[in-house]
Amino acid sequence: MSKPKVIVTRRWPVEVETQLKALYDVQLNASDTPMSADELKLAMQSADALLPTVTDPITADIINVENRRVKIIGNFGVGYNNIDINAAKEQGVLVTNTPHVLTDCTADIGMLLLLMSARRAAEGERMILQNQWQGWGPTQLLGQKVTGKTLGLIGFGRIAQAMARKAHHGFGMKIIFYVPSAPDQAIVDELQAVRCESVDELLTEAHFVSLHCPGGAATKHLINEQRLKLMRPTAHLINTARGDVVDSNALIKALQEGWIAGAGLDVYEGEPHLNPGFLNLSNVTLLPHLGSASEETRTAMGNRVLHNIAAYFAGSEPDDRVV
Repeated sequence: MSKPKVIVTRRWPVEVETQLKALYDVQLNASDTPMSADELKLAMQSADALLPTVTDPITADIINVENRRVKIIGNFGVGYNNIDINAAKEQGVLVTNTPHVLTDCTADIGMLLLLMSARRAAEGERMILQNQWQGWGPTQLLGQKVTGKTLGLIGFGRIAQAMARKAHHGFGMKIIFYVPSAPDQAIVDELQAVRCESVDELLTEAHFVSLHCPGGAATKHLINEQRLKLMRPTAHLINTARGDVVDSNALIKALQEGWIAGAGLDVYEGEPHLNPGFLNLSNVTLLPHLGSASEETRTAMGNRVLHNIAAYFAGSEPDDRVV
């Protein structure tokens, strides 16, 4: 019996690629160059499973391609707003993601950005690299203390809760959060967290605001000019969620005019293209989407995809099915 044909859109950890070679008729992307829309359409026509990443736009046009062969899309990432879920559902294409395994690493990056922004670490590094440091001074690069401050979380899923644990138990931070649905009360009690009635209430109270909501039309530009003006002038905005949750132009204006003290970003609107306004700011920390970028986590994500497609090809229900 022939092996199922699987197409992988980007380079994956070697351990996972080795397993794919052993189990399937697999087409890997040795150059690691993102596939074009036409290449993705061809993949949909020539494979049984497509394994994209969260940066591959799997649009309705791609899913609806004539003579489509793909029956399952195994997304490499917990998010799946890169895929037109409605089109997949209409066409009977099963979609899976990789939850649970990237929680701690992404929360770690959230804390890294929070600390770097609060203590102006990116500015300090640039000063060293540009040979501008003249020695210690009592008023040089004064930032904000983190311990004991209030962290506001917009969204309260697994990653937000992991960040809250690190912040509360590690730095004694007070946790407030906003989420539309009621969370597990045991977790709220553990963190001594307080649920805000609205995003606006949270923004006015928090010293640090961290975003943990999904992308998509419902949250596009959730953080806009009006809401940035609600934040404290000493506050910092952290985004490890999705780039389009924040209006980039509004955030640049807020940082330029001092509405807030700083921002730490791991994701961007129109990624990988970056709004050039960010490059002229000293009070923003910019990372290249490193949320899950540890060897252990990326391998675990790949293994999760393997687990899902193996279940599908065996006639079972994948654990991480989203549609």
